[in-house]
Amino acid sequence: MVKMRILVVDDEVSIVRFMRANLEASGYQVLTAGDGLEALQTFERELPDLVILDLRMPKMDGFEVCRRIREWSQTLIIVLTALGSEEDKIKCFNLGADDYVTKPFSKNELLARVKGLLRRTTLWDERPEPALHFHDLVIDFAQHRVTLDSQDVKLTATEYRLLFYLARNAGRVITPGQILEKVWGDEYVGETYLLQVVMARLRQKLGDDPKEPRFIETRIGIGYMFLKPS
Repeated sequence: MVKMRILVVDDEVSIVRFMRANLEASGYQVLTAGDGLEALQTFERELPDLVILDLRMPKMDGFEVCRRIREWSQTLIIVLTALGSEEDKIKCFNLGADDYVTKPFSKNELLARVKGLLRRTTLWDERPEPALHFHDLVIDFAQHRVTLDSQDVKLTATEYRLLFYLARNAGRVITPGQILEKVWGDEYVGETYLLQVVMARLRQKLGDDPKEPRFIETRIGIGYMFLKPS
C-alpha cells in the first residue's frame, strides 16, 4: 500500500520531531520544512497529500504559504494556531485551510485531526453520485468537478463537501449543527463561525448574493437551504 505523504512545516525543531515521530509511527510518510520558503519549495517538488502548517514562521508566514498553495492546488491543509486565536483560524479558513490544531496539542489530537480529515475526504470522493444540474451550475461527482456557466469552479475539499451536502438536500432547510456534523464531524458541532466563513467563501466562488440568492438561501435563526430550480 502506498503511504500517504504529509508535509510538516514548523520552525520549532522539537515540534517537528514530535509530529514526525508520531505520524511515521501511524504509517504516514513525513516530509519537513523549517520555514515558509522551504515549505513552498518542498511542496512544489514533492506534492504531498496533506500539509500541516504553522502560522508563525521566519522568511514567509503560514498565511502566505497557505495562500500560495491555494493559487493552484487543492491539497489538504491543517494549520497550527495559538491557543484561543479565533482570528487566526478565521483568516486561515478564508485563505482555504481545511482544518486546524491548537497549540499545545497532544499526540492523540494531532492524529485524530489528520485521520479524520483524510477519512472524510476519501469517503466523500468515493460516493457514486450522478451529476446534479442547477441552472448553469453543474456538480459532477464522478469527476470531482464543479462548473458554473461552463467554467471550472475551484473548491477546496471542505467547500466541495459543503456544496455536495447542500445540493443533495436541495429544497430542505438544514441546521448549522446538522451541516457541521455531516461535513466536518461530531467534534465541530457548535463551531458556527467555521461554517459561516466557509459558507461565505463558497457563495463568493459561486457568485451567489446572500441577499438575492440563486443557490443558497439563509433562513435566519434556522439554517440554510439549497434552492431547487423553479
